[in-house]
Amino acid sequence: MTSLSDAVADRPAEPALFAGLVDDAAVFPPGNAPLAEAVRLHRIHRASRYAACVGPLLVPASAAPDLTGLLDGAALAVGVIGRPGTPASEVADAVALLRRIPGVEVAGVELGWTPDWRATDFGGLPRTLEVPRGSEQETAVADIAADASDSVVLQAKFRTGATETWAWPDEAELATFVRTAIDHDLGFKLTGGLHHVVRGTHDGQEQHGLLNVLAAVRWALNGEEVDELVPLLAERDPAVLVPQITRMSAADAAIVRAFFTAYGCCEVTDPLGELTTLGLIQGA
Repeated sequence: MTSLSDAVADRPAEPALFAGLVDDAAVFPPGNAPLAEAVRLHRIHRASRYAACVGPLLVPASAAPDLTGLLDGAALAVGVIGRPGTPASEVADAVALLRRIPGVEVAGVELGWTPDWRATDFGGLPRTLEVPRGSEQETAVADIAADASDSVVLQAKFRTGATETWAWPDEAELATFVRTAIDHDLGFKLTGGLHHVVRGTHDGQEQHGLLNVLAAVRWALNGEEVDELVPLLAERDPAVLVPQITRMSAADAAIVRAFFTAYGCCEVTDPLGELTTLGLIQGA
């Protein structure tokens, strides 16, 4: 198997492919950074050479009041997160509070999908709804897609990493979600587990790879079905995956990112550092 350092790209990937791709989820498990430290590090990321790849700082709705004492009026883009089971009203209250803080831009809200998700008004903010697994998933994706439009930014979210209550979804399950979202013409985010750019076993845990996902989305958009996406998601050799990325045209990259909009990672320099090693971006 080729190592990351041995698989450096002959040419860089299309820059737009990685723009704003990795949302900063430093305060969430397994990172669990204190909020003050997360804000400090996020400002460093936003001033770095890889800043263009970093999305907003993700903040739990419950932590919104704590931000008020940590900011100095400098601009800060945040996403307000309500994990599945968090009342939508709690997320709305957090949004209202953050919008009163000078310099804070609320980039969007994320919460769990429920059949009554339309009941709460977020003032036109982009909404990301985490969908369940199993038989309810297609119902949820179709329900979200029914309201998506050019004027209303709605997307699904799927958890790719294991938690105490969420078993790791294998390649077939992830491929099924990607295929379902694309079939419903619905953009999506991923969350959890995507710390590395290539599928592998890390610290005894199975983890999906970022390049695998990008390649799978590219081919799903080309009409490939679940059983054809599974080998791409299972590929562990960067020398196989890197050409899939560097051969994407600007048009390919644009449509891939129109569907796979971002993902949350608790240490953004993990995947960005590996992308740097592969010559796909500069400077992490």
